[in-house]
Amino acid sequence: MNNTLKHICFDLDGTIIDSNLTIYRSTLATLRSLNINIEIDADEFRGRIGHHFTDIFEAMNIPVTDFEEFIKVYKKKYFDFISDSVVFEGVPEILEYLKQKGILISLLTTKAQDQADRIIEHFGLKKYFSIVMGRRDGIPHKPSPVPLFLICKSLQVNPEETLMLGDTELDIECGKNANAKTCAIMHGYRTLEELERLYPDFIIESMSELRNIIEKESSSYFRLKFNQ
Repeated sequence: MNNTLKHICFDLDGTIIDSNLTIYRSTLATLRSLNINIEIDADEFRGRIGHHFTDIFEAMNIPVTDFEEFIKVYKKKYFDFISDSVVFEGVPEILEYLKQKGILISLLTTKAQDQADRIIEHFGLKKYFSIVMGRRDGIPHKPSPVPLFLICKSLQVNPEETLMLGDTELDIECGKNANAKTCAIMHGYRTLEELERLYPDFIIESMSELRNIIEKESSSYFRLKFNQ
């Protein structure tokens, strides 16, 4: 794969950053500030991270009627809880490795653009990404391939030269829909069984294993399994 790979597109939540507690606590704080006093099962909520809030609210029967107001308040509350988020182990090292290898790096998230930019800046990772693509007006979000197509076009690479790496079905389906290679990572918000059902090209346990894919080292059971 190292002969054709020119670009890796990363998801944010559950892939680069463990933001589960930040998202959960800022969501609860936002709902309470809007006088929506409802209990939210933390485990169920965690399993839905990655989806748009409208889909999460519908699935969990959370009665938010003014979604624009929710987002406005949520984006402010989010950074009250940013200390609950951490960069996953091995992320800075693998980003530096990719940079040294000359592989282009981008980020694709369903978070609003300004929020995504601020988060990446907060954790000191902005220098690694050629493009950060958050949710933008008029552009469909994952699992649509459109945002990944736009990233590839901007970087002047083909989707076939791209690896889409994330922890949820949205990431893998986005990559497949764009005809890119796909890699699921297990340290995020889906179980191994859920990831296996997506049939990504690769499944890795941690960021350090990404080197195995790039260097064609078949040392991982998961890599072998999904390339037989």
